[in-house]
Amino acid sequence: MGRVTERRRVVRVRDGAVSTRPDTLVAEEPLEIRLGGKPLAITMRTPGDDFALAAGFLVSEGVVSRAEDVANIVYCAGATDDGSNTYNVVDVQLAPGVPLPDITLERNVYTTSSCGLCGKASLDAVRTTARWPIADTPPVRVSPELMAALPDQLRAAQRVFDRTGGLHAAGLFSPEGELLDLREDVGRHNAVDKLIGRALQSGQLPLSRTILLVSGRASFELAQKAVMAGIPVLAAVSAPSSLAVDLATETGLTLVGFLRGASMNVYAGEQRVDLDAAATTGAST
Repeated sequence: MGRVTERRRVVRVRDGAVSTRPDTLVAEEPLEIRLGGKPLAITMRTPGDDFALAAGFLVSEGVVSRAEDVANIVYCAGATDDGSNTYNVVDVQLAPGVPLPDITLERNVYTTSSCGLCGKASLDAVRTTARWPIADTPPVRVSPELMAALPDQLRAAQRVFDRTGGLHAAGLFSPEGELLDLREDVGRHNAVDKLIGRALQSGQLPLSRTILLVSGRASFELAQKAVMAGIPVLAAVSAPSSLAVDLATETGLTLVGFLRGASMNVYAGEQRVDLDAAATTGAST
C-alpha cells in the first residue's frame, strides 16, 4: 500500500556548496473510485484515508448523505492485469434503495473537474441538489479575532507538511475556534473530501456548526463541497475565484479570503462575521 511520504535523491546547492542527500517528498498516486463496480472518477491524491476520500466525494456529488447510504467500500483485488492489488482502486457499494447516478461521460455531476459544467449551470446544479440549505442552518457567528487565529492552528497541526513542505491542508473548526479534524493531501479538494467523508462515516453530517479552513485559494469546487456538506463558513488563506463568490452568494455560504493575521476579505455571507467587533478593535488601536 502506498505511503504518505517517499525518499528521493536530491542535489543541494547552498551558498556555493554542492552536496547529495536523500529528501522526503509527499507521495502522489492516482485513486480510481468505482461505484457498484463501474468507474466513476480518478483523482491524484496522497495515499491514506482513501475510503473517507471516496465517501466524501460521493457526498460532494449529491449521491449519499448518511453513513447508512454506503453498504461497503473495499480496495479492488486484481486491480492490475497480473491480479495484484495496487491499493489505488476502491469500489463503493451503495445500500439497497440508494439510487445510482448516471455514470456516463456526460453524467450530470457538480464538480467542474469531473463534468465540465460552468457558470449558471454549475450554480443551479449545486443550489438545487444541496440537501442541507445553508440559509436554514442554526445561526453561527464568529469574530474576526477568532478567524485570525485559525491559520496558525491549521499550520501547527500539519505534521506531514513539516517533513515535506508539499501538502495542502483542510481543517474543520468549531464556532469557538477548536480544531475538530484536519486532513492533508496534495490536492485541497481531496483534503476536504477526506474531512467530509470522515464526518459521513461518523454520522456527523450536516456540518452545520463548523468552519472550514483551506490552505491556498478557494475555488468553486471547494465552495461546492462546503455547501453540499452543510458547512456555513468557508475560509481560505488566499483568493477565491469569481464563481466561488457567486456560489456563496447564491447559497448563503459565508466566504472569507486572504485570511492572514488580522486581515481578511469577506466576499459573501458577512452576517455571520461580527464586523462590529472588528470596527471596535480598529477604532481603539
